Amino acid sequence: MKLTTALGAFALSLLPLTALAQDVPDLGGREITVVTENAYPPLQFMDKSGAAVGWEYDAMAEIAKRLNVTVTYENTSWDAMIPAVSEGQYDLGMTGITIKDERKEKVDFSDPYMRSEMLMIVRGDEERFTDAASFAAMPELLVSAQPGTSPFYAAIYNILDGNEENPRVIKFETFGAGLEALKSGDVDLTLSDSTAANGYVAASDGGLKIIGEPLASEDFGFIFPKGSDLVAPVNAAIAAMKADGTMDALNQKWFVEYKMGE
Repeated sequence: MKLTTALGAFALSLLPLTALAQDVPDLGGREITVVTENAYPPLQFMDKSGAAVGWEYDAMAEIAKRLNVTVTYENTSWDAMIPAVSEGQYDLGMTGITIKDERKEKVDFSDPYMRSEMLMIVRGDEERFTDAASFAAMPELLVSAQPGTSPFYAAIYNILDGNEENPRVIKFETFGAGLEALKSGDVDLTLSDSTAANGYVAASDGGLKIIGEPLASEDFGFIFPKGSDLVAPVNAAIAAMKADGTMDALNQKWFVEYKMGE
């Protein structure tokens, strides 16, 4: 009786994932064209060998496998991407595109595949400040950032005065270099998305900690021409990948392991 009950419970536990798998349609080898920029690591970029890699490439490969579609990639600039997809030049666009109402007037979005929250990382023994306001109030304190990245803009607009030339922001070519500057005491703060920040802190053996509240959050989605019949299938694949741990594995690979290896 107990064995039967246990097996029944086990079978019931499989139902949500099974249902999700059944909800992912087979598109019969359909060919789709995906456009990206290859300029937003670790979502998509060119590695040292010249290969296009990143979180979004891995995610799209998995979506294509689950939907049984064949993907061809094209590249364009960020400024041209949304208009080009809106005009139907491409079936899907990906480049860490924040879901915004004004963009929904031009393109359709998938469900969010990622939420990015910007967190403040400090040394484990930091006691001079505890949040963005107390950091900003001490003009001698410095923050590291890569120019043009979300952490850079969060430092400028969510912590400091909105001046992108503020000398309190010490610019580095890579996140890893800025993190090392924090550890060595050359700067007092660095910022990272929540997935990576928690990974760095967990691996630091008390050398780092997170302070304050998230500075900003963004939901990322893929974009499609208005009325695209690909939106629902891609959403089904995203839901299945969230449910079975695929998204978590991609986050670990690209936001923790990759960034730590920079």
